[in-house]
Amino acid sequence: MPQYPCLSEVNLPLLVTGIAGVAGYNAFQYYSRLYPGQVIGIRRDEYWPLSGDGIVGCDIINKQKLLSLFGKYQFRSVMSGLGTCRLKSCELDPAMAQRINVEGIRNLLAAIESLSHPVNLVHLSIDLVFSGNGTGDYTEDDLPDPVTVYGKTMLQAEALINEQVSTASIFRISLPMGISFSGHAGAIDWIQSRFIKDKPATLYFDEIRTPHYTDCLNKLTHWALTNEVSGLYHAGGPRALSLYEIAQIVNRVGGYNPDNLQGCQRIDAGPVPPRAGNVSLNSDKLINRLGFLPFDAWPTNELYVPTDRDWHYDIDTTIKGSPELLKAVLYKNPNQKNSC
Repeated sequence: MPQYPCLSEVNLPLLVTGIAGVAGYNAFQYYSRLYPGQVIGIRRDEYWPLSGDGIVGCDIINKQKLLSLFGKYQFRSVMSGLGTCRLKSCELDPAMAQRINVEGIRNLLAAIESLSHPVNLVHLSIDLVFSGNGTGDYTEDDLPDPVTVYGKTMLQAEALINEQVSTASIFRISLPMGISFSGHAGAIDWIQSRFIKDKPATLYFDEIRTPHYTDCLNKLTHWALTNEVSGLYHAGGPRALSLYEIAQIVNRVGGYNPDNLQGCQRIDAGPVPPRAGNVSLNSDKLINRLGFLPFDAWPTNELYVPTDRDWHYDIDTTIKGSPELLKAVLYKNPNQKNSC
């Protein structure tokens, strides 16, 4: 169980990028509650439904608009959560992925450099910089070998930050488990959206990730923004799960029709987009740097962890699945008040 010491005050104002995504959206909500009126979140100009106090339409590929935003607010901290992660869209339009995931980061770094004072930067990268063709448990010393355009562009973004901001913290994360604004941006969102409509969802037996609650990730980025945690770190959760197992959990905890969950090997998924395999992350370097475990397991309760491929068919009284239970124990960390 994470045992964060008392967290210090973030240097303000704070910018959060990528608030249309799960990690960015939850980070913006977290920091806005802590520092009302001192946090700005940016999203694409055309994504106008995402609005509210502190939310600004600013495409990260619009360098001049980004420079103006930095000139106006004089940010002292940045939590960078931007990255277009739609695997198929990136494969079909690699130029788009390059513009957002690489050139967007280049613009962000230029905006940071335009200020006359230092800026604390935390950047979120991804486990998909690896192919997963081995046994997983990747460390920071393992050579990245992404199989997707998304992974390749995120790796390029890491290199830009390493070259230009030596004090930045770069966290390779896995699947962040939390709410999204659209209801479709996250792993839970997509899987649940199929089951709610009584439609099938096909997930892979051999794509393995190390998911974590956004509640825990928020505390980690907070710690990094207020402590010297520069460099590259793997920030995966302590429990590795296949995408099929994740769907089993969503299905049973949500109380949905078990017949709607289908499974297959990733080789049967088709060539586009290519699928990574076991990209589970070894986070020992981060744990040693912090001196404590930064993440609770997702899900926290062993009762909700599949034991075989038919686990979601089990009918008993131990799990009374419902959308309300899912929201309480999968979107949010039930231990958050006592830990992260």
